[in-house]
Amino acid sequence: MEQNKPNGAECSVGSAPRHIAFIMDGNGRWAKKRGMPREYGHVQGAKVFRRIIEYCGDIGIEIVTVYALSTENYAKRPKKEIDTILTLFEEYLTDAERDAPSRDLRVCFIGDRSIFAPDIRERMAALERATMSRKKRLNVAINYGGRAELVAAFNKLIASGKTNVTEADIEAALYTAGCPDPDIIVRTGAEMRLSNFLLWQSAYSELYFTDTLWPDFTESEVDKIIADFKGRKRRYGAAE
Repeated sequence: MEQNKPNGAECSVGSAPRHIAFIMDGNGRWAKKRGMPREYGHVQGAKVFRRIIEYCGDIGIEIVTVYALSTENYAKRPKKEIDTILTLFEEYLTDAERDAPSRDLRVCFIGDRSIFAPDIRERMAALERATMSRKKRLNVAINYGGRAELVAAFNKLIASGKTNVTEADIEAALYTAGCPDPDIIVRTGAEMRLSNFLLWQSAYSELYFTDTLWPDFTESEVDKIIADFKGRKRRYGAAE
């Protein structure tokens, strides 16, 4: 798959995003506002995830990346909450396996898979193999951290014997190798930071922050984001 435009290239106003990345934030706060446990927010957020992914495909978005669980979340959140997220992930994996024959969607998992049991890791790899020729792509960032990804990439290059590396070498060693960088990164939940998400890949991504908590996120807000993106001019370091 071709890479994004190099630095200095220009993208005209009116272009639709090819790749959208979502930081799906606000599940816990959404539940807390309703007097419910944080786990309930993740259950509702998983439903929204499925709906938004399907909608993005329907309107022609080629690639979607979602931040499902960060390395920091895994290390610092209560065990009950993490167990709920991992159970929801396994439910999604089962659904994706069932739907794979009928959907034109390549599924990729990015992150450190060591937290998963061997059978789950094999199912993840099998789904990736079964869908690798599909045109549209979903990247699920699970137990993912941008800094950890870079460390893994550098260690991979060192192990291969590299003593001098280029940007192209690094890109080829990332979890997202072969995937264009996000055109726009969307964060829900009113926070305004990347939280260790796609640090290398976001160098020239547009950013969009919304106060909407992820369980309240809708298709109409996707439309609003795309309209906003179309009004931006991406210069990649070039002058006005």
